[in-house]
Amino acid sequence: MIKTIYETALPVGETFSIKKHVITNGTGKKRFCVVSGTHGDELEGQFICFLLQQEIMKNIELLDGTLEVYPALNPMGIDSITRGIPNFDLDMNRIFPGDASGTIAEQAAAAVIQDLKDADMVIDIHSSNIFLREVPQVRISEMTAELLVPYARKLNTEFIWVHGAATVLESTLAHSLNSIGTPTLVVELGVGMRINHYYGKKMVKGIMNLMASMDIWKGHVDSSSISDPIISTGDQVCFVNAPASGIFSTETHNERIIQKGDSLGQIISPLAGQVIEDIISPCRGYLFTIRAYPVCYEGSLLARIHKI
Repeated sequence: MIKTIYETALPVGETFSIKKHVITNGTGKKRFCVVSGTHGDELEGQFICFLLQQEIMKNIELLDGTLEVYPALNPMGIDSITRGIPNFDLDMNRIFPGDASGTIAEQAAAAVIQDLKDADMVIDIHSSNIFLREVPQVRISEMTAELLVPYARKLNTEFIWVHGAATVLESTLAHSLNSIGTPTLVVELGVGMRINHYYGKKMVKGIMNLMASMDIWKGHVDSSSISDPIISTGDQVCFVNAPASGIFSTETHNERIIQKGDSLGQIISPLAGQVIEDIISPCRGYLFTIRAYPVCYEGSLLARIHKI
């Protein structure tokens, strides 16, 4: 059943609406929600929502509870491939928990929180932006790690990043939901404006594995093929930033162990035909982020490495 959780009129006869697909079967009372499309330039979640529903509907009798899929919290952003909400110049993931009597964007955020609250689990799916390529990972605040890491280990990702709670994160969907007792995991994978089919299928398997562990999905999931993730805490992540501006040229791929001193690429000058800087790994570790967009400025993030 398709339900509208928020709708309002736009100036020229159109509407802004946020919808969800509710799939219910069996006698189970648990409610599992999958959310995506908060940023309009992050499209991996669109494919994951599609694949997940395909798998569930093929064997609907194995569902014992409710699955709710919210593919587009920012539908106008997806329509225009715009990260924020068009015309409002807002990042939707910086206005939660919203305000039911505020602007359209704040009203929409408040409606989303109201609709998701009290779910047994929420998976908030994000891609990276267009600049960075990320391995499938779960990001968890230190404040919620004890509760959420056991769930995150079942999601078939390669990496779990338990990070400090920055002030800006307090206005995100995940923080707002976790603060009111609705367990929410943030998943990040791929690169902006693209869909990685391998990552999408891997994520769907992980979601179904988590649903099975919560007794919402009664189908068999081969747990031996579920990834055992690296868990990064504290100051274990090393950031590699560009020492100069130019074009970042690399043949390095993430999702692998690199050694201290290994080449990550070069910053080159197309004008002078020269190498400006060789980019060398400052540590041994797991490379989980690599720059996908070649143009960089001094200080631009080039890579993130979990130090081993």
